Amino acid sequence: MFKHILVPTDGSSLSEGTVSRAVTFAREAGARITFFYAQPDFPMPIYGEGALIDPTTPEQFAKSAAAEAQGILAKAKAVADAEGVSAATDTVVNEVPYEAIIDAADRHGCDLIFMASHGRRGIAGLLLGSETQKVLTHSKTPVLVYR
Repeated sequence: MFKHILVPTDGSSLSEGTVSRAVTFAREAGARITFFYAQPDFPMPIYGEGALIDPTTPEQFAKSAAAEAQGILAKAKAVADAEGVSAATDTVVNEVPYEAIIDAADRHGCDLIFMASHGRRGIAGLLLGSETQKVLTHSKTPVLVYR
């Protein structure tokens, strides 16, 4: 069975529900979890007529993104800790989240990626979230999509 599960999270309410379900799944499987958050890279400025000037420096942006990542990951780890599930956290800066997720699974030797579907309904609900779809398409590690 699965022994080490990567759980990507972005702090959204959908993602928080997935964290809870992943913790239950890991507890029942006797697995450990690595919670993962892909931090956004500093957006490149757009020059030209009418361009907006962003007062945030790359350093301020990085510090803010890192603080947000740590808060999101600490909240997820607290859920695992409360259920007695062994959990670690990891975050990297990467502007391509699906690649960061797959790389994290490989780097940590995870044997399952447990992630949320996008959560849309109706016609849009037929399509998974773009990052989930890309992970499903490109990952060699099995992916469990939770709705």
